[in-house]
Amino acid sequence: MLLSLLLTAIVGYLLGALPVGFLVARAKGVNIFEVGSKNPGATNVRRVLGHGPGNLVLVLDAAKGALAVALAYLHVKLGGESSSVWFDYTTTPVELARPIVGLVAAILGHSFSCFTGFRGGKSVATGTGGFLVLFPMGMLIGLVVFGVAVAASRTISLGSMLGAASLPISAVLLPQPTSLVVVSAVVAVFVILRHRTNISRLLAGTEPKIGQPAGADPPLSKS
Repeated sequence: MLLSLLLTAIVGYLLGALPVGFLVARAKGVNIFEVGSKNPGATNVRRVLGHGPGNLVLVLDAAKGALAVALAYLHVKLGGESSSVWFDYTTTPVELARPIVGLVAAILGHSFSCFTGFRGGKSVATGTGGFLVLFPMGMLIGLVVFGVAVAASRTISLGSMLGAASLPISAVLLPQPTSLVVVSAVVAVFVILRHRTNISRLLAGTEPKIGQPAGADPPLSKS
């Protein structure tokens, strides 16, 4: 069991560590760590290079998390440790152990990639992809929260944090196994901590809005 968990962690980390944003930007002749918010996530890529490259990074980063969880659960199924249907996580902690390890490893890989000097993004897209497989109903609720928050504030960072914060609440209310509640809470805290500079800018009123380049001055008040 420990060897299997270690293998899951290694595979999940390497998947998460694939520097998609860096590679997509590099293909356009840009070092994403030196422009905009200097973050290799989809939001910064979109601001710097446009919607096409940004959306590509978004999809591929989400796929990393989804694949890490799906491969872990497939290992559980092939190992005969689960008699449940595909993606049914209402049974035992053993069935959840590998998918959770795969998800956490992918998130850590994305944020601290060994391929880019342990620099990385904030793991919102990678976490979203993973939770869409691990806890689809909770993640769908999170996406609704994200959409409402972004529509109201026009800031991706606030929507990302509120969407992440909704996950453990959904896990408690639905309800889900304790291990899933715990990992949802841990990931939510991690995502929020990765946004601490965004929090400072939100409080100062300088966080870029949708369509506004990172680092640009906020719009002047009309009052």
